[in-house]
Amino acid sequence: MANDDLGAAAAAKADEFYTQWPVIEREMNAYLEYDPDVFRGKTILLPCDDPEWSNFTKFFALHFMDYGLKKLISTSYAPEANHGGVYYTPTLFDDPQFDHTKDEVAGKLFVLEAKDINGDGKINIDDLQWQYLKGDGDFRSAEVTALRDEADIIVTNPPFSLFREFMAWIMAAGKQFSIIGNMNAVTYKEVFPLIMGNKVWYGPTISSGDREFGVPDHYPLDAAGWRVDDDGKKYIRVKGVRWFTNIEHGRRHEPLQLMTMADNIKFNKKLKGQPYRRYDNYDAIEVPFTDAIPSDYDGPMGVPISFLDRYNPDQFEILGMPSNHPDTDLRTRVYTAEECRDAYFTLFGKPGVYDLNARGVVGGVKVYARILIQRKAAQ
Repeated sequence: MANDDLGAAAAAKADEFYTQWPVIEREMNAYLEYDPDVFRGKTILLPCDDPEWSNFTKFFALHFMDYGLKKLISTSYAPEANHGGVYYTPTLFDDPQFDHTKDEVAGKLFVLEAKDINGDGKINIDDLQWQYLKGDGDFRSAEVTALRDEADIIVTNPPFSLFREFMAWIMAAGKQFSIIGNMNAVTYKEVFPLIMGNKVWYGPTISSGDREFGVPDHYPLDAAGWRVDDDGKKYIRVKGVRWFTNIEHGRRHEPLQLMTMADNIKFNKKLKGQPYRRYDNYDAIEVPFTDAIPSDYDGPMGVPISFLDRYNPDQFEILGMPSNHPDTDLRTRVYTAEECRDAYFTLFGKPGVYDLNARGVVGGVKVYARILIQRKAAQ
């Protein structure tokens, strides 16, 4: 395989994931439990999706009538546009309009409307109509962007490598959405301000562990966890995935139950009896575990990004994030280049640069990525 193909294959490893039906179902049901009419009368767009392989279109087509949808639109990438067709699999369609040559370079458009095409008395995937797009189906194209503007809600599992661009593409249109991404995306400078501004939050149904995704037939099975089922379909397990959304759900308004600082030190086994420490470079205390947030401390606290799984905007305010480009005035110290070099030598015994400004620092050592929060006053 040529170097370009190897590079494409490596990049594709983070992108060609097919979301399993139960993962979609649990998330959509959570929105419906909070608002039974959340999808009623709406046009839903599923970009980066292909109902030949993906479950998103199949799921919403099945529920078209009981959700009361107005229209369902899906678009797919052309194989040649998706990592040079490294994992191209011929279409399953037995359709006169199928064109093998066009199929490799053009994306597809799938549309389901409230029209009983086959006359069986119901609207479902059998009434789905499709055609080739003029372009390759890239969500950034004018063709797919026009479909974004037509839609009310966008739901999909976008390519992880393009998550920043995909999020910006959605936000530019002011649409409701529910998309899957890596939880570390909250640390991106393009994403964190949206979290901090209460414009984006985690969905309710994935809060820990890894999740299984289907992958194409020719996908390399070199992930930590993988399997092949009895039908030869391949699956891998991906850590740290989350739903990102701006659709309301009940879990984000559930208050986090807290113990006092003294009780946490005494009873929280994760703290091992150790007192809370302050950052060397931020006016805040370090809270290494979400369940160790004290109920009787009103000042700023640094907490793990997994706190967002249980974040209640009625209970806490997000103040910022310790980083090289902080969005908070809580920073109390900026380290010089010499101090960063000295810190590296002290820790590792050899020359190097230890970027102390990139994180919160406790006792001269950087901690993992943190979000700075503060308890809101009781209403």
